[in-house]
Amino acid sequence: MKIIGTTLRDCVIVEPTIFEDHRGVFFEGFNLNEFNEKTGIHLLVKQMNCSQSKKGVLRGLHLQTGEYAQSKLVFVTKGEALDVVVDIRKDSPTFGKHLTVRLSAENRKRIFVPKGFAHGFVSLQDGTELNYLVDEYYNKAHDSGISYADPELNIDWEIDPENVILSEKDKNLPTFRQLISE
Repeated sequence: MKIIGTTLRDCVIVEPTIFEDHRGVFFEGFNLNEFNEKTGIHLLVKQMNCSQSKKGVLRGLHLQTGEYAQSKLVFVTKGEALDVVVDIRKDSPTFGKHLTVRLSAENRKRIFVPKGFAHGFVSLQDGTELNYLVDEYYNKAHDSGISYADPELNIDWEIDPENVILSEKDKNLPTFRQLISE
């Protein structure tokens, strides 16, 4: 497993070691001990979430607040997604900054999203399957988010806005400033 730092504090890309031969491919999708040792983070997975999305489906930017804040290890098992994270930790030197990374079944990259980040993705192919290993259980009362189209964040989702497919919830999320002023 290779750990690659990003421009956002505590947010890392995880690349598994891949063994390929005439039979196919083998790799460890995740090794908790190795991850904890290499990152200094002590992740304890409590739940796994899975989604399957049509091309153009945008989910996010989501987070859980307070004691139910979640760290996530996110990866794609089918298709491709543009994954986006935003640091909303007020004491962080990267507060208000975002990062985008392409995750696909082909590149097998994972992104570790620490507590205190908003997370979202847009499906770039029909049938994209995105999985999250999370360290806290979902709690509806602590569910929150930021509008994907927030002009202050100015995220390039690499998709024509007219082709974006959103849930009602995601259409009505607050802006970054509205969220952090609550």
